[in-house]
Amino acid sequence: MMKLYDTQRSGNAWKIRLLAGLLNIPLERVTLSIKRGDLDDPEFLKRSPLGMVPILELKDGCTIGESIAILQFLALGTPWWPVAALDQAYVLMWLSFEQSQHMHPLAQLRLHLSLRRDRGAGDEDMVRFKAEAEHALHLLDEQLARQGRSGWIATQTHPSIADVALYPYTRLASMGGIDLETFQNLPPWLARIESLPGYQPLFSGRYDLNFATIEMAGKTK
Repeated sequence: MMKLYDTQRSGNAWKIRLLAGLLNIPLERVTLSIKRGDLDDPEFLKRSPLGMVPILELKDGCTIGESIAILQFLALGTPWWPVAALDQAYVLMWLSFEQSQHMHPLAQLRLHLSLRRDRGAGDEDMVRFKAEAEHALHLLDEQLARQGRSGWIATQTHPSIADVALYPYTRLASMGGIDLETFQNLPPWLARIESLPGYQPLFSGRYDLNFATIEMAGKTK
């Protein structure tokens, strides 16, 4: 069985658990603690030269870092990585968007306003991050409008790893003070992902912590 090294609240690691659940791929989860210094441990650094999670350890001991690389590795040969070259390009485009425009401001807002609580919503950098996050979410909302009610972020007939990558930090946007209900297309898209067989919440068995659209009783594993 492959091992996933993560931290409890990591949105990037959630992406991997989510795709593995959707693909029915069993993973042994090894949850580390930043406060305990686990990410600086020499044994962990052998697996992750960059000192970051998530890390996927294969059965032969090889390791893969960076969530986007892991998602593509797991998705190859499945409907989550499309066959058509143009569709692949669209997936890569939205994966790049997630890393360059979407994730960072949403992650910073969540980190400082809800997890560490060391900043105020009116602080200059938080105001800037909120504007950047709302802009990214508007771009995502507009793309979903173009795709139609049954379409996905980068593809039409089947969701891709672009949807998986963009899901966690969008779902957790309210932790950074962003009201997702002001967007027309984001809530239905989130609900469609959460209704897929194999969906994995951030915290198994804790609906109150997951911000899910629907309660996932009986759907976690």
